[in-house]
Amino acid sequence: METAKNNLQLIDTNSEVSNQEKAFLLHGTDKIPIYAENTSKYSLSFRYLGQRLDNQPVEPVSLLIKNNGDSVEVGPCRILSDTNLNGYGGRLVFTNEVYDFESLLGKNEILKLQAPFSDLPHMLARKDAIRPSFKEYTANLTYDLSVYKKLFDDLDLEYYEEPDEVRTAVQEAIIESEGPDFRRLFEDKLDELKNLVNDFSQQEHMLHGFYFRKQLWNYILSCPFNARAILKPRGYAGDSELMRMVYLNDYQGDSTFSKITHKHAVEHTASQSVRYRKTLITQMLHKSKNNLPLPSPDKFKVLSVGCGPAFELEEILKSPQDCANYKFTLFDQDSVALSEAAELAREIEKKLGVAPTVEYVHGSVRLMLFSRKLKQKWGQFHFIYSMGLFDYLNSRVATAVLDRLYGLLKPGGELVVGNFHVSNSSRYYLQYWGDWVLLHRTEEEFTGLFQNNSCGKVSVLYDDTGSQMFLHVKKPKTSV
Repeated sequence: METAKNNLQLIDTNSEVSNQEKAFLLHGTDKIPIYAENTSKYSLSFRYLGQRLDNQPVEPVSLLIKNNGDSVEVGPCRILSDTNLNGYGGRLVFTNEVYDFESLLGKNEILKLQAPFSDLPHMLARKDAIRPSFKEYTANLTYDLSVYKKLFDDLDLEYYEEPDEVRTAVQEAIIESEGPDFRRLFEDKLDELKNLVNDFSQQEHMLHGFYFRKQLWNYILSCPFNARAILKPRGYAGDSELMRMVYLNDYQGDSTFSKITHKHAVEHTASQSVRYRKTLITQMLHKSKNNLPLPSPDKFKVLSVGCGPAFELEEILKSPQDCANYKFTLFDQDSVALSEAAELAREIEKKLGVAPTVEYVHGSVRLMLFSRKLKQKWGQFHFIYSMGLFDYLNSRVATAVLDRLYGLLKPGGELVVGNFHVSNSSRYYLQYWGDWVLLHRTEEEFTGLFQNNSCGKVSVLYDDTGSQMFLHVKKPKTSV
């Protein structure tokens, strides 16, 4: 039935109407009240509240749900009857269009299982816009990867029943002997990809990336790094678990093919840059503190914006004295990442015997931009840094954020923010393999984001890979 599509707002689950008052079976001209309770996402158990169907009908029934005078009808449904119903009179399942009972009864939403198929013609037609040269590239890459994966998988089967330590030793030997050739092939293919797509428009990147990932989906999922990037379990690619993979920089995966592709990803340019920036920020922070001595017992106040799990704290806080010298405010929209940062602070306390001074602020960029009393709430800071946030901010928002952060600096304070340069050789690797789109900028575009003419000194630094820039702004000591 199509009734459900046109009544998306009819079920008021916040009302006082009970299940007994709002559920009915429709069978021919009969309207039979039932007590309905979803026992799984796509089945609904029920009890009769008086009138019963004399026999379990072979023909379909419908489900009518009433609430505060409104109603929604879904179906057709079939009644299942078995010996494990725990007192229920039957269980409803859909026979045509399958709806989510949990959402139907509990969330005021009507969600159809087959909804993605409505976009199928459009999805299939996308391939018509793909350049022939890109189709050929993707087909050749798919073939090469299938050959390599089959070879590695066959070797894995050969020594599968060996003891654990033997399996590990044999796999390490295979990675050492055959891995370099595979990685060279992979690099050649990434260079070819760059040459193919470098002049694409944003729309073409989107279309060709979608096509690419559909063709190589299984190979992408074989690599733990790329799998997490593309699946985005927390809603975005560069979450703390993926950053942890980068910092560990080891072999992960359940096969030789997986381990090699993962290790390649965490050693590529962008991953190297993530590791380098942690050290760079630590060095700049210590230097800034040494250049701005404070009277005892004042702490050097630091704000990290888009902090994630704040892995850099391990490098910054190496001694009890470091814990006594610094006060950190960690700001992020991901509550899980903030919890992980808090756990890291506890580990530092166990190691050093002194608790770091850390405040955790959960919120978005919007909160920071539109809070009228941000300085009163957060105070001012001697050092503010943001390592990965600006890769996701358009120019207008980035300019506004920089201006707000500059206003939070104490006189003589320093602001350091990172952004990937357009020369980043991992750019299309991330975008096409991981559906991970970053806003790369030229140096001129990056410096143009900061528009405060009262600042004394603005410079741009690069990490050791040359792929990531850091805008370094120092506030004059005479600022008020």
